[in-house]
Amino acid sequence: MAGGADEFKEADNAEAIITRIEHKSLKIETLLKQYKPVEALKTALEGTQAMIGDERCKSAHWLVVHRAIMAIKDVDGVLSSLDPEYYDILMKYLYRGLATGDRPTCDQCLRLHDKLTEKAGLGCILRFLTDTVNTV
Repeated sequence: MAGGADEFKEADNAEAIITRIEHKSLKIETLLKQYKPVEALKTALEGTQAMIGDERCKSAHWLVVHRAIMAIKDVDGVLSSLDPEYYDILMKYLYRGLATGDRPTCDQCLRLHDKLTEKAGLGCILRFLTDTVNTV
């Protein structure tokens, strides 16, 4: 019986996280309309640790991050303004984007990947490859 209660708590938690993701999505849209892609990307990347484990939350959050990634026009400008604390999580989402196989998404992720690797170094890729717990 305790297993059912735990699953119910997880479902409630997942619903709360999805609600926060929906609010985050609205904030990102506002930032993008104000031509603030760096702030939109930072907002999209914040709080990803809360989604570890729940596939619905990961998928919902990917859509938000994807929107921010696809809105980037000046890759160099965005990455030069992005704090290093975001590099590793951005790299994870770039690989998620490459896994979609969607041509425009892959093109944008490859552009960002190239510049991010230049800026953050190969360690960023290695940390992505070795982190099997905190997947996006």
